[in-house]
Amino acid sequence: MSSLVAKTVHRMSAMFRSAGVALDSMGKNMEVTKYTERLVPSTRFVAVEDKAPTVAEECFVAPSASVIGDVTIGKHTSIWYGAVVRGDVNSIKIGEGSSIGDRAVVHVAKIQGDFPTSIGNHVTVASGAMVHAATLGNNVVVGESAQVLDGAVVEDDAMVAPGSIVTAGSKVPKGELWGGSPAKKIRVLTEEEIVQSKAGAFEIIELASQHVAEHAKDYKQVVEEEEEADIMDHMEDDAAAKPNTFEGKAHDADDVLGQGAPGRIFRSTLTHPEEKFKKSD
Repeated sequence: MSSLVAKTVHRMSAMFRSAGVALDSMGKNMEVTKYTERLVPSTRFVAVEDKAPTVAEECFVAPSASVIGDVTIGKHTSIWYGAVVRGDVNSIKIGEGSSIGDRAVVHVAKIQGDFPTSIGNHVTVASGAMVHAATLGNNVVVGESAQVLDGAVVEDDAMVAPGSIVTAGSKVPKGELWGGSPAKKIRVLTEEEIVQSKAGAFEIIELASQHVAEHAKDYKQVVEEEEEADIMDHMEDDAAAKPNTFEGKAHDADDVLGQGAPGRIFRSTLTHPEEKFKKSD
């Protein structure tokens, strides 16, 4: 009797498992935005009224970031931890090589004016900043906690200082530094500062590629790396504890076969025959 029950349970479990696989496959085919299982929490890609985000494969979007609605993101752009890019009532376009920093917000407007958001290439939107229904040119830097509001335009190579507020409808001309609340022109940026801004954007691209590699790992890879690191730690500990000796005698770290260090005159029985008599004594 028990054998019959066991066979029945085995067959039923196989049937339920097959049904689960079929339902999972059906669900994947119905998804608007494809989902890949990772060790880290999934990124929030959300469609709004059948408009789903379009993200280039070469991008890095952090697990805790949210990308919502009509959003297009170019190659090598990074959306960092806790950032929100929300194109629910209008569209957002972000170019190539740009970065939206930790906890930054990019949004649009429709109710009090029809303003999409456009962000150019190699733009740095720093941590905690907000770009709301505005236009940023290429190689723009928006500092930490700064705000660029509805209808504002920040032209190429310009910079908004941290904590500043570029008020609605304002225009920051090319190559200028603006700061304050409300933001006003401080000075013209030097060529060196503009080059540094571009270099900073490329440094973020490189950093993002490292995060992409880490987040792509599965459980097996993580365990293997932890085991390798543990082995290396033990080897280093053993090497540090082991006395530096040759034939049981302490010697110089540069010593070769007990004959001295290369580059020095070896004090051996070949170069100094008297050493032989000292040893025999």
